[in-house]
Amino acid sequence: MLKRTISPLIAQRLRDYPAVALVGPRQSGKTTLARQLGKRYYDLEQESDRLRLDVQWDEVVREPGLLVLDEAQEWPEVFARLRGEIDRDRQRAGRFLLLGSVSPALMTRVSESLAGRLSVVELAPLAWDELNSNAQRHRHWLMGGFPDGGVLNGRTFPAWQRDYLDLLRQRDLPNWGLAATPQTMLRLLRMLASVHGQEWNASQIGNSLGLSYHTVNSHVDYLVGAFLLRRLEAFHANIRKRLVKRPKVYWRDTGLLHSILNVEDPNSLLSQPWVGASWEGYVIQQVISALEVKGAVHNAFYLRTSDQREIDLILELSGERWAIEIKLTSRPSRDDLASLNRNADLIEADRRFLVCRQSDLVQSGGQTVCDLEGMLECLP
Repeated sequence: MLKRTISPLIAQRLRDYPAVALVGPRQSGKTTLARQLGKRYYDLEQESDRLRLDVQWDEVVREPGLLVLDEAQEWPEVFARLRGEIDRDRQRAGRFLLLGSVSPALMTRVSESLAGRLSVVELAPLAWDELNSNAQRHRHWLMGGFPDGGVLNGRTFPAWQRDYLDLLRQRDLPNWGLAATPQTMLRLLRMLASVHGQEWNASQIGNSLGLSYHTVNSHVDYLVGAFLLRRLEAFHANIRKRLVKRPKVYWRDTGLLHSILNVEDPNSLLSQPWVGASWEGYVIQQVISALEVKGAVHNAFYLRTSDQREIDLILELSGERWAIEIKLTSRPSRDDLASLNRNADLIEADRRFLVCRQSDLVQSGGQTVCDLEGMLECLP
């Protein structure tokens, strides 16, 4: 069984809080991980489990050990009950683990009933450094990180991803309150795939779909909340340059991205004109995810000036500013490094990284040329 790197962070939060909410996209492995952490498990989507918990509530909550409540948002009254039980013994930590895909209902009930009593932890699909074999790591970029999506067995991609998105747009997103038909959502997902890694322009997308930019932004908010998309905000500073202020939008899981764009094998992926943007988004996701599972406090941005000077990823962490340039090449040139340094000078970056496909790590002063593995090893 794969070891999830977020396990130590969950254990730490359970030592500090009475309850922890483990959130993330459907099928990312929340239930599997939770069952390893606690043996007392209730699936609140099932009426039989809700009934058992209701009838035996006083007995169950007073037993020692972790109580796991899956899909907690499906039984709204449980939040008030949890608040009352936690308040009876505020010094007792590590009592409840709540699981759920993020939805407005879940987060509203958490904030209303359990504020100050609960810590929220995000479980993403499998990351590169959680995989056991070179074969799995080799297909991770193409197939993404969902455990059942092909990365482990090499077989189910891209059919699994297409079925996943069909279920999401036909059932989950409408149930969460997204006011869009499945057909409109399919068109929006395709449009979002086509602008992966680009500056966000809601008006342009809205014109293509016959929707207002307000509506498009609202739909994208849901998709960000469902962990499908990531907004990477633009960096703002007084650097005597006009800066682009729009965020960029990336698909978090490249397997989902590639399935929408009808890419099914590595050769097809490498022949696409947008392959560099796909690789860029993949590296950004792996770096930010690695920081999140460590509980590292950080801010992430990108930089682009009006004269097209750019830094793919800026990290502010541990009192430093890092500039990261991402290239899909195994032979970075001196010009690539010189360009990185010129752009990093604009923001007075303390450390500069050129992440490429070169396996040998090269360091000189505050400059590092490395592959994804080397980049992850440099993180605090």
